[in-house]
Parts: sequence; structure tokens; C-alpha cells
Amino acid sequence: MAARIRREECMARSDELLKDLGLDVDLHRRIFDAVDRNFRETVLAQKIRPARMAYFDGVIHEAHGGRVREIIERRAAGDKLIGTFCIYVPEEIVLALGAIPVALCGGTSLSIPYAEKLLPRDICPLVKSTVGLALSNTCPYSPIEDLAVGETTCDAKKKTWDLLAKNGDLYVIELPQKKGARDRDLWFEEVCQFKTRLERLTGRTLDPERLAGAVRLMNRKRRALARLNDFRKEANPPLSGLDALVVMQGALLDDAIRFTERLEALNDELEDRVRRGIGVASERAKRIMISGCPSVLGNWKLHALVESAGAIVVCDETCTGSRYYENLVEEDRSGLEAQIAAIADRYLKIECSCFSPNAERIDSILRLAREHRVHGVVQYVLQYCHTYNVEAVAVAAALKDAGVPSLKVVTDYAESDTGQLRLRVDAFLEGLGR
Repeated sequence: MAARIRREECMARSDELLKDLGLDVDLHRRIFDAVDRNFRETVLAQKIRPARMAYFDGVIHEAHGGRVREIIERRAAGDKLIGTFCIYVPEEIVLALGAIPVALCGGTSLSIPYAEKLLPRDICPLVKSTVGLALSNTCPYSPIEDLAVGETTCDAKKKTWDLLAKNGDLYVIELPQKKGARDRDLWFEEVCQFKTRLERLTGRTLDPERLAGAVRLMNRKRRALARLNDFRKEANPPLSGLDALVVMQGALLDDAIRFTERLEALNDELEDRVRRGIGVASERAKRIMISGCPSVLGNWKLHALVESAGAIVVCDETCTGSRYYENLVEEDRSGLEAQIAAIADRYLKIECSCFSPNAERIDSILRLAREHRVHGVVQYVLQYCHTYNVEAVAVAAALKDAGVPSLKVVTDYAESDTGQLRLRVDAFLEGLGR
């Protein structure tokens, strides 16, 4: 009863904030009541969760409440909000200029109908959900956003940016589609131009010492995430794949310093759980890697399906997984140009399916499968995501050669196919048992 009262009080405060921002409060409540219910029925329904996961639950819960208030206060002090749609946006540069990076990607199906008034139905649900939150006047970051940063990872995004660009408040970084010498030069120039655009926006000049500090902070954050995911290699992992996903979603929203400190504390608890033999999986649980598209805030669908079927997700080869935290920026570069080159080098190592050829990504999938001792891989493809869908053919072939079974799941954010997917996941896991 007390928890329900506290939740209602928090929602009332959030409604007041959203009203002050000029949003459609009733529609926001309808959409995010459903998101909250989904979170409670999947994530919060788990047993033997680490106690310090409560903070990361709060990050998700306060994404449209306390975090928005915090950013409003920082903007009043002169800082800028930078909305991002992809992990290729160099966070070090944003942080070094005193700005606030926040991921704006949508993970709910309920905002998609509002996007389909502008966009075609047969494109990526992530793009439509994100745009739908803005067009339905339910995204609290839209009124306070100083700059949105898109990128050219796929055709759906590129053409959507063309439709949305206005008044210079949407900036697009061009990502090359290969990783040769010319492509690296292009990418370095794009990162330099991004730095110049942010300097103009913030009225601040990028300082080598501040940039070095931001690099150290982001490397510390990545090391903490890598440590958390190392615990998932244990024979009986001390946290579930769902909880690891919640932490990763929080990484894209929360203040970097506070998030890292809380994650380091969670890691200490996980180490203690390992020492005491406290795990979350049964002895018979199959170890599963999820590979492919990201699962952003609001989307816990596939992880919940796999783990409710008795398996455990021990690795995520996604943008809400290993791609975000693998590879550090070199910290010993001196001089601003060399520092920016080190940042550009690190971000170009991210293995998105937009690159061709893309042998590096397949090598990474095989490496992660070995390190996490997986029994099978579920390739997660958001509907109409052609790059991951086509590349899934090569991934499946490489996994087969390595003796690792795989299942490709093509889906969107809706719940209408949950029954069908549950049957396919159950059959896949049963096959691994044989």
C-alpha cells in the first residue's frame, strides 16, 4: 500500500512538471502507465535481485520525472541538453563542453501511430516510436532540448532527419560505411565538425584538460560496465539478463558520474554474491546471447521471453550491450587534435551492421559466445531493419560453423506476437537441451 501511495505521489509530481512543459499530460499518462506496468510485470517481478538494482530501477522510473527536473536546473545554470539517437555520438566531447547527453530513442509501440501520420508504416519501430513521442507531444525532452544529434547509420534515420531538420536544432553526423583510410579521415573530420558545432552552441571552447577528464570518466564508466558483464560469465550469474539490460538503458540516460559510482557499488555487491554462491539461474538454465538490434527504454520484450522460458541471457551483442562499453579511448594523447583523433578511433571500432564488409562484427560475436560459454544465440532484428536482417545470414552461418545454434527473431514493440514468439523460443531452448 505504501509503495502504491509513493508511486502515485511521484506520478502527480511528474504530471505537474509535464504540464509546465506544455505536454499532453493525459496521453503521456496513458502511454507510460502501460510502460510502467510492463516494467513491473517483467523486471520487478523477478526473484533474488541484487539490492542495489533499486537505484537503476529508479533511473528508469524517473526518466520522465526527476531526470528532467535535474536537466532543467542545469540548463538554468547555462548548460545545454544534447539529445542523441545513437552510440556513435562522442559523449566525451559533449561532457567536456559542460553539456548533457541523453538518449532519446523510443521503445514503446504506443507512440508509433502518431509517427505514422508522417512516416511510412513499413520502417523501423525504433524510429517511429522515437518520432511518435515528439509528434504526440509526450516527450519531456523535446521542449528543453538545445540540439538533437542524428547520424547516418541507416536509410530510415537519414531520411527521417531530412523531414525533421528545422531551425538548425537537428545536427547530423555522417558515419562512413567502410573502415578504410579514407573513411577514417572522413570520420575524424566529422568529429571535428561536431566539436565546432557544440562549441558554437555552448559558447565554450574545448579545453584539452577538460577533454582529458571526460575521457577518463567515460573510460571509467566503460570499465564498470565491462566488469558487470564479466560477472555474467559466471557458471551461475549473480544477476539476470533483464537486470543487466536495465543497467545498460540507464547508462544512456543518467548523469555519467553518479551512474558510474552507483554501478561500481552494484559491482561490489555482485562480487559478494558470487563469493557467497548466490545466483539467479537454475542449474539447467541455457545460456543465451542476444545479438543484433538494441533494446531501448520501454522495451524488455525479448529478454523477458527468453528468461521466463527458463533460460538466462548472459551476453548482449547490441548497442544496449557490448558495443556501448567495449574499447577505451587512449588516455595518453597530448594536444587537442591528437585527443580528438583518439576519440574518433575508438568510436569507429563500434561494430554496427551498417558497415560493409563487416567481418569484425562476426568475429566479435564468436568471441563473446566463447567467453560467455553460450548454448545458443538469439538474433534480434527489429522489423524492417534491413542491415541486421541481411547480416543475420552471415552471422548464422558463422555460428553454425562454430557449433553454436542460433534463432533469428524479427519483431516490433507490439505484444501481439508474444504468444508466437514464446512458442519459437521454447522450441529453440528445447532443441538446445537435446
